[in-house]
Amino acid sequence: MLHKAVQVRLYPTNEQQAVLAQTFGCSRWWWNYALNKSIETYKETGKGLGRSALNALLPDLKKAEDTAWLADCYSQVLQATTLNLTTAYKNFFEGRAGFPRFKSKHGNQSIQYPQNVKIVDGDVNAERSRSIDPERSRGVKLPGNIGVVKAKIHRPIEGKIKTVTVSKTPSGKYFASILTEVEGEKPSSTDGKIYGVDLGLKHFAVVSDGEKVSKYDNPKHIAKHEKNLKRKQQKLARKQKGSNSRNKYRQVVAKVYERVSNSRQDFLHKLSYKLVSDSQAVIVENLHLLGMVRNHNLAKAISDCGWGMFTNFLAYKLEHKGGKLVEVDRWFPSSKLCSNCLYQVSEMPLDVREWTCPHCGTHHDRDANAAKNIRAEGIRMLKAEGSAVSAVGGEVRPKLGRKSKLRHSPMSTEAPSAYAAG
Repeated sequence: MLHKAVQVRLYPTNEQQAVLAQTFGCSRWWWNYALNKSIETYKETGKGLGRSALNALLPDLKKAEDTAWLADCYSQVLQATTLNLTTAYKNFFEGRAGFPRFKSKHGNQSIQYPQNVKIVDGDVNAERSRSIDPERSRGVKLPGNIGVVKAKIHRPIEGKIKTVTVSKTPSGKYFASILTEVEGEKPSSTDGKIYGVDLGLKHFAVVSDGEKVSKYDNPKHIAKHEKNLKRKQQKLARKQKGSNSRNKYRQVVAKVYERVSNSRQDFLHKLSYKLVSDSQAVIVENLHLLGMVRNHNLAKAISDCGWGMFTNFLAYKLEHKGGKLVEVDRWFPSSKLCSNCLYQVSEMPLDVREWTCPHCGTHHDRDANAAKNIRAEGIRMLKAEGSAVSAVGGEVRPKLGRKSKLRHSPMSTEAPSAYAAG
């Protein structure tokens, strides 16, 4: 079975927005209550609360006078919240994620429907049907008291709908992420190029395919909106806290951040698609981003790049195509190693952008040399794990020079269930 996710824009009516707001609030409150209960129980007993134990608390809460409003919320939304919380705990204890956080009414709001969601074709607003775009006359039917919500469904929804996540952005837009299950086996591809990608700040990506090196400049998305963002944030800061004017203007600031996020995702989607479309594998470094952003001089620039998001985009696109994403160990000396003779220099400061190998005399561009080494090391890892690789683009490693003494194990990354987050 294959899983696919499609994100569509929703256009709820005022009545539907009110019901969604109530449902968002119930889900958020239950998440915070269950998380707090789990923390208290762990402190007292040394054991956490499982999914069934948390769900068992809901009937009494719905009957209690102070929390009787929980009964108005669609029950499966609350149960899905419980499942997400227990999954977050499991990911934390297994080292895949940080500790679950309490949710705020500010920022993104989301709820999940595990079943009973349908795509409705036809007119969802009969009294104004003549003025509506035919594509927008389709809708998403949500269970509970919401009904059919008008949606812009820009591509066919294939397969069986598994879960639907409805979200609201800080700028006030509504989206539905529809996860479907499609019959078939995962494709496998051994045709195409193998790309080595060195990620950086001046050039977002330096890509080697074995024959040539391509450089893609860093768009610096935040820098383009920095003056506008600063001016609007200052105006927001001058407004009285808790006032309607401040609450309204918060959306103005959120729209600027949304434009930055959209431009970043657009760039990353286009570049990742370009690399995946004609490749069988893409090799990148496994960067320790949390450690890198501790450098206060570079933290803002590193966060603006979106290297982690780019890697995720590559992963799920390659998975759908049948290719592989390979992550080279972060300690691999890609910049210090001569791609021609494999001589390794002892030091390579960040300000050194070009260097000449003292062993063979080859002059290197720092980033281009790193991309070549990352590609060669990724191919070695693929062969070590037994993958069939056609090394398009000449020799994988030169015949001269020493062999690599690195002992890190091969590692390939698969994409999780895709959700186009903002």
